[in-house]
Amino acid sequence: MKFSKTILPNGMRLIVVPMKDSQTVTVMALVEAGSKYETKNISGLSHFLEHMCFKGTAKRPKAIDISRELDAIGAVYNAFTSQEFTGYFAKSAKQHFGKILSVVSDIYLNPSFPAPEIEKEKGVIVEEINMYNDLPQRHVQDLFLELLYGAQPAGWNIAGTPESVRAMTRADFVAYRDKHYVSGATTMVVAGAVSEREAEEVALRAFEGMSSGKKHQKTAVVENQNTPAVRVESRKTDQTHFVLGVRTCNAYDKKLPALKVLAGLLGAGMSSRLFQKMREELGICYYVKTDNDALTDHGFFTVSAGVAPHRVEEAIGAILAEFARLRTEPLSKDELRKVKDCLIGNMYLSLESTDELAEFYGMQEILRKELKQPDEIAREIEKVESGDVQEVARLIFTPERLNFAAVGKLPAEAKLCDLLTQ
Repeated sequence: MKFSKTILPNGMRLIVVPMKDSQTVTVMALVEAGSKYETKNISGLSHFLEHMCFKGTAKRPKAIDISRELDAIGAVYNAFTSQEFTGYFAKSAKQHFGKILSVVSDIYLNPSFPAPEIEKEKGVIVEEINMYNDLPQRHVQDLFLELLYGAQPAGWNIAGTPESVRAMTRADFVAYRDKHYVSGATTMVVAGAVSEREAEEVALRAFEGMSSGKKHQKTAVVENQNTPAVRVESRKTDQTHFVLGVRTCNAYDKKLPALKVLAGLLGAGMSSRLFQKMREELGICYYVKTDNDALTDHGFFTVSAGVAPHRVEEAIGAILAEFARLRTEPLSKDELRKVKDCLIGNMYLSLESTDELAEFYGMQEILRKELKQPDEIAREIEKVESGDVQEVARLIFTPERLNFAAVGKLPAEAKLCDLLTQ
């Protein structure tokens, strides 16, 4: 799969992924600005700013002007905020490439931050926070990060708190954007039915005059854990939703391919070990999933599930048994082959659309990683051996690294801590 990377004269990075036979094109602007770049008094500002970019520019003064223009061509568009970056994208039929790039660059470069819209949007975001708090399956993920990182930005809710959101002013948005939305921290990705030359010519015009000021750095994560940790939030629920996980490694660590295979063994597909154990054998849950998150200066591996309150201890025991099994038992050749084929196959299937391709290359670049083709990542997975997986399992699955967060009806925290050390 062919791609090109260019650093434009203003310092912005441009990645173009031509897809000759595609009927669509996606443009995605990514900036190194997320919740880890915030201080406590402006917690949630990165996410709030993302909302406000759709509320009007000098050229498109109102939110309806932006949405009507994109809806009129059948475009799909949105934005997202994470701990380390914010993204804005639009996808359309190929003939509308110039239009969607014009709109995305305009909202990215020229948001007007109208004060009345800021006040109205505060209510929207507070309700967004309340919505996720009311969803135990979602809220427990935030609780887990709070358990791991506490009073650091990595432990804060990306959306902030109702109090921090309500206190924000227009001056906060302007100052934050001036610090972080600069060309050297920005990556533009174009994927689909467009040539490299056309993409570069249009991007040069669209981002002409972009600020090239000095990029401000984020707060580094401090890892500190010597004993198992538990955080529970008691609620009257029919299910207890929990996350059981461990600290792992950052996005540049050589152990990452082995971690991907380990996560796949436990949670990729209905034949994975945890699906078979938890759902097919024990009948203990409807969903069980694994995630391996690797960011610039920290990482964590998690298992998430929702179970009846009286079966929480049984669920913890079953998952810990699978962790122990990975530490002590070598993988068979057949199981290792199966999970590699599953991971590689899923990767290629996920890259069939222009928006997924834009995200695939954009996420690597915005994390300042070496840009790798899908075939290169497949080769890395192929190189993983049974001993590599076992070595990683022995490193991460130790009592002092275990963390458990849950929402629902639960045993006492002391009892849960005991379960993690058995």
